[in-house]
Amino acid sequence: MDRTQIFETERPRLRRVAARVLGDEAEAEDVVQDTWLRLHRAGGADEGGDDIANLPGWLTTVTTRLCLDRLRARSTAAAPVPEVEARDTVPDPAEGMARAESVGGALQLVLDRLGPAERVALVLHDSFGVDFSTVATVLGSSPAAARKHASRARAKIGRPQPEQDVVGRPADWEVVDAFMAAAKEGDFDRLLQLLAPGVAVRADRAAAVVGTPERIDGRDEVAAFFDGSAHAALPVFLGGRPGAAWFDRGRAMVLFDFVVADGQVQDITFRAEPAVLEELVRRSGGTARA
Repeated sequence: MDRTQIFETERPRLRRVAARVLGDEAEAEDVVQDTWLRLHRAGGADEGGDDIANLPGWLTTVTTRLCLDRLRARSTAAAPVPEVEARDTVPDPAEGMARAESVGGALQLVLDRLGPAERVALVLHDSFGVDFSTVATVLGSSPAAARKHASRARAKIGRPQPEQDVVGRPADWEVVDAFMAAAKEGDFDRLLQLLAPGVAVRADRAAAVVGTPERIDGRDEVAAFFDGSAHAALPVFLGGRPGAAWFDRGRAMVLFDFVVADGQVQDITFRAEPAVLEELVRRSGGTARA
């Protein structure tokens, strides 16, 4: 699949991300078009150009930063963010966000009272479960600063500080591994405990071709699908994000790409694009294997 095809596949998701950050559908469409132009300047959509290993992640990073630029432009006191470099790719901060709840009108009004960095940090982390290290990369700050932006935003809108900001919670890899263990052991009740109410499973085009379901919605349905399955899956990292992958004769065939927030699985995407599978790193717990 070339860059044009990947971009068109990602376009609806990018539009949703931009609309939720900006609160404006028309402006979101402009941002997505600008992202397309940036992709061309990165080397051409069909000509190869510079190698971008994780193109969906790159597109999301660029889109979010363009949104941040527009938010800052709304404030006369703020300077625009620098041009996004083509190789500045981070783990995709919006994988699985397509089914997260949209920001309602009432919340949109209070978001408008926040500074640009506060707004981005709050929306990405609290609404979509994006970790602060990835939020920090988007903001061009440290993880500690990104955490402070979100904390200040909560204080301004009267939202309680989440417990996980104060008290430790299971690491994402622990949630992923607990889920996979429950799947292999056929522990249906444990699967239900680890799944968020609105969880969904989806598949990219390559994964659907090899036989994975294109979409499963709902906690009970997802738990039933995984119950007693995934015996050939092994723990992996994709760009530092923990997941699992089905291996056949030592070769990764399908990635189970997890989105985890608040100690629960929010979203799973089956991914089988060769470029994605090549980026996988086997892990032991939370550490990459040598």
